Amino acid sequence: MVDMTNSTRILGTTSPLTVSSLGLGCMGMSEFYGAPDEAAGIATVGRALDLGITFLDTADMYGPFTNEQLVGKAIAGRRDEVQLATKFGNERLPDGTRLGVNGSPDYVRRACDASLQRLGVDHIDLYYQHRVDKTVPIEDTVGAMKELVEAGKVRHLGLSEASPETIRRAHAVHPITALQTEYSLFTRDLEDAILPTLRELGIGLVPYSPLGRGLLTGAITDTPADGDSRATAYFPRFQGDNLATNLALVDKVRELATQHGCTPGQLALGWVLAQGDDVVPIPGTKRIAYLEENAASREVVLSADDLAALDAAVPRDAVAGDRYGDMSTIDA
Repeated sequence: MVDMTNSTRILGTTSPLTVSSLGLGCMGMSEFYGAPDEAAGIATVGRALDLGITFLDTADMYGPFTNEQLVGKAIAGRRDEVQLATKFGNERLPDGTRLGVNGSPDYVRRACDASLQRLGVDHIDLYYQHRVDKTVPIEDTVGAMKELVEAGKVRHLGLSEASPETIRRAHAVHPITALQTEYSLFTRDLEDAILPTLRELGIGLVPYSPLGRGLLTGAITDTPADGDSRATAYFPRFQGDNLATNLALVDKVRELATQHGCTPGQLALGWVLAQGDDVVPIPGTKRIAYLEENAASREVVLSADDLAALDAAVPRDAVAGDRYGDMSTIDA
C-alpha cells in the first residue's frame, strides 16, 4: 500500500494541467441516477476536497444547468483548491428537452459565459466539447474555444468522445490537454487507436464511468429501479441476459478483490489508475460513503501479474451489450 492522498498527475504536455490523481464526476448529484439531493451533493464535494480529490467534473447539460450551480455552491470559498472542468455541446432547454449537439462558434461563446455565471467563477480550468458536432468543422469549434483561452475565461481545452482524426485536427488548432471518454475494465475499445493517438500527441486521458456505471462496484445485482436511466434500453448492459453475463464477470473481479483485501470497485479503479500516469479517472457518486470507498482505490497497488489476472478475468470481448443503445452521437 502507498499513500496517494495528496498525489497529482499531469494532463497534457503542450498545455499541461496538474490535477488530483483521482477526480470526481458530479453528474449523478443532479440527474440520471435517481432523485437529486443538492445538500448531499454539496457535502460530497466538500468531503472530496478534504480527501485531496480536487479535480471536479460537471457539464451544463446535467440537470440541465443545476449541476453547475451545485458545484459552484460547493466550491465557494475553496476555488483555489479546485481544478474545475465543465463541458458544452449537448444543448438542452431548462425543461430538459434535448436540442442536439451544437458546436457552432457563437454557441461555444454563449455556453461558456453561462457556465461561468452558474459556477460563480471567473475561469474554467478545463473546458470540454461534450460531443462532436458533425455538422460544424472541428477547426471552427476549437477556434472559438481558443478565443476563450485568449480571453482568460478558460485555461485548458478538452474533447469528449472524439475520434483519432478529430483529435488530430483539433490539436492542430490549439493544444488539447485531455480527452474524456468511457474507459474501464468493461470498455476498452479506445486502446486500439484513440489511446495511441493521445500518447503520440501528448494528451491526457480522463476516463468517465471507470466503474462501468456502477456494475464494477459489485453493489448492483439487478436492473436498477424506475427513475434510474440505467433501467432504460439506452444502457443495454443492464438489460436481461446482458446483465446476467456482466454480473458473472463482476463475480470474477470480486474474487480477485478479496485476495487484495479491497472491494471490487476499488480493484477496478486501481486497474484504471495503473494504465498510466497520464490517466485520471473521474468516478461519479453523490454519496460520501461511496466517495470514501473510491478514494481508497488510490492505495491499491497492482503488479504486472495482477493486471494480467484482471485481463484474464474480464477479456475485452466478454462484456455483453453496447455501452449505449444509441451510439449515433459518438464520433467515430
